[in-house]
Amino acid sequence: MSVNIHDKKKIALVLSGGGIKAAAFHIGVCLALKEKGFAFEGGTKESVQIRNTKGPKIQSYVGSSAGAFVSSVLASGRSIESLVTAFQVGAGDSPFYTLPDDEKLKPIGYRHMFNINSARLLSFLPETLFRKSILTGGLEVFLKEGFKLNGLFNTNGIERYLRKYVLDENEFSRLGVELYIVATQLNHSRKVVFGNYLENSKDENTLYLGTSKISEAVAASTALPPVFAPYPITIPDYKKQIYLYDGEIRDTLSTHVASDHGADLIIASYSMQPYHYAEEMGSLHKYGIPAIVNQALYQVLEQKVARGIQYQKQKKDVYTELKKICSEEGLSAELTKKILTAVEKKTGFQPNVDYLYIKPRSKDYEMFFADHFSLNPVILEKILWIGFKSGLSALRHL
Repeated sequence: MSVNIHDKKKIALVLSGGGIKAAAFHIGVCLALKEKGFAFEGGTKESVQIRNTKGPKIQSYVGSSAGAFVSSVLASGRSIESLVTAFQVGAGDSPFYTLPDDEKLKPIGYRHMFNINSARLLSFLPETLFRKSILTGGLEVFLKEGFKLNGLFNTNGIERYLRKYVLDENEFSRLGVELYIVATQLNHSRKVVFGNYLENSKDENTLYLGTSKISEAVAASTALPPVFAPYPITIPDYKKQIYLYDGEIRDTLSTHVASDHGADLIIASYSMQPYHYAEEMGSLHKYGIPAIVNQALYQVLEQKVARGIQYQKQKKDVYTELKKICSEEGLSAELTKKILTAVEKKTGFQPNVDYLYIKPRSKDYEMFFADHFSLNPVILEKILWIGFKSGLSALRHL
C-alpha cells in the first residue's frame, strides 16, 4: 500500500477489543507508529492547541472494548509510555521506560478490572429457587431460574480507574481531539457510538450519545458477556436507562465510524489472529476445549473483518475500473463525474479514504495462547513486541 500521508487531512486510529492482551498489542502498534514518526494528539482543547509536534498527527480515535480503554487514555493526552507503565509491561529489573512521577499512571490491577457483581450475586440463589427446582421443575427449572445472574463481575472498577487516575476531563466535548467509543445495546439490535455530539440521536442501526461521561462509555464498551454484567447508562433526553455491553458484539472493527466523521486515513489495529499450525506447538486438538473454542471464535471474528476489508476492496476495484472505462471511451469530464458520483452514493465508497490494517502475523502463535486477562508483565512484554513488529511490518510501505 502506497499512501501520501502529507496529503491526508485527518488520520484516525481504530482499536479493536480482545482483553488485556489486545490492549498490549495496541500499545505495541502505537509504539511502531511513533517509531515511524506519527504523533498522537490528545488532551483538553486548551492543551492540544499549544502543542507543536512534527510528523503526521493522529487526531481521531475510535475504540471498542479494550481498544476503548487505550483510545480514551491516548485521547486524554497521556503518552504511550504511560500506558506501558500502567500495565507494568516489562516491569522488574529492566523496565521499558522510566518516567517522571507526574507522567506515570497508577498500575492497573485485577481489582480494577474484576469488580464483583455483588448485588446480583446475593440474589443468585433465592429461597424460591430451591423450592421451585426441588418441588416442581427439577433441573430444567433450576437452569431457567438459577442462571439469571447477568455477570460475575461488572466494569465499575474500570470506570473508577479512568475517572480517578487518567481523565483530567471526563466530557467528550472538553477534548481537543475526536474520541468515539463503541458499545452494543443489550435490548435492541443497535450499535451505540459515544462522542462529542451536540444532542443524542438515533436511527435504525445506531444510537449516538453525546451526554455520557467518557469513563462510563468505556465501562459500557468493555462489559464482555458473560464475564461482565451489562453496564447501565442513563439517557436524560429519553428519561430512561439502557443497558450496554461489549462494542465488538455487533461490529468487530468499526472503521466506518472514523470515515463517517471525515477521516481520510484510517489505521486499524485488531488482535484476532487464529492459530496457524506451528511444529513446536502442534495441533490444537491436544490442548482441549478452551483452545478449540478460542480458535473457533477467532476464526469467526477474523472472517467478519476479512469480509469487511474485501468489500472495501471490491468497491474500490469497481470504482477504479469504471473510471478507467470512462477515460478509454473518451467520456466528458462532466459525464465521468456524474457516473462516479452515482457509484459513490450507491455503494458508500469514499475514494479519498485509505485504510491500513495491522494484526498479528500468522507466525505469532504466542499471541493466540496468551491469556486474555493476564497482567503478567513478562507475557505482556511479549505481546507488546508482537504488536510492535506487526506494526512495523504493516507500515514499511508508507
